[in-house]
Amino acid sequence: MKVHPAPLLLALASMLPGKTSAADPAGSARPLFDGLSLAGWRPSAFDSQAAVKIEPSFRGERPAIVLEKSDHLSGISRTDGGALPRTNYEISLDAMRLAGGDFFCGLTFPVGDSACTLVVGGWGGMVVGISCIDNADASENETTTSRDFRSDRWYRIRLRVTQKKLEAWIDDEKAVDFETEGRRLDLRFGEIKHSLPLGIAAYETRAALRDITLRILPPEE
Repeated sequence: MKVHPAPLLLALASMLPGKTSAADPAGSARPLFDGLSLAGWRPSAFDSQAAVKIEPSFRGERPAIVLEKSDHLSGISRTDGGALPRTNYEISLDAMRLAGGDFFCGLTFPVGDSACTLVVGGWGGMVVGISCIDNADASENETTTSRDFRSDRWYRIRLRVTQKKLEAWIDDEKAVDFETEGRRLDLRFGEIKHSLPLGIAAYETRAALRDITLRILPPEE
């Protein structure tokens, strides 16, 4: 039997952790962190960017990415922007605040022809919301809520982007349920643009991240 290597190699490459494709089958989930490296990611280009470390056995458990604390923003950004979906997808991850008192997960994500940021634990450590909606940031629009976040505890964060809604859950409790029709969605002005095309940042905070996954939504969802 004659084997055609190119299609075979493409199929194998599509199974590698960290590689994304907007054409992934609906319902498919893909890990964006291989547990060994920053494959598919790079340290963000913030002026205050601090070190990013991979810990293969974080506190004796699964691998994690550690964002060292900086004087302002520090984080990681994807390197495969052209392959990312812009609607009908979910991103999930575990995040932990290790030190500091502000957001430990600023998840910047594509939405249509723009981008927004899901802020978890901002503005003194408690605010959750989306930046920006009609030029109002996560602390002053209808997605704004507040809750206590403990340090040294994992929080499961899940974001869903569809053509009509932005939704987010923290530990399976819905935190954001926002209808986007007729609303202006954009990034907050400033350095957060360095999280594009998809990124995770922390503000004056040391944070850990693990189990980062992208899932393409099937039509019924």
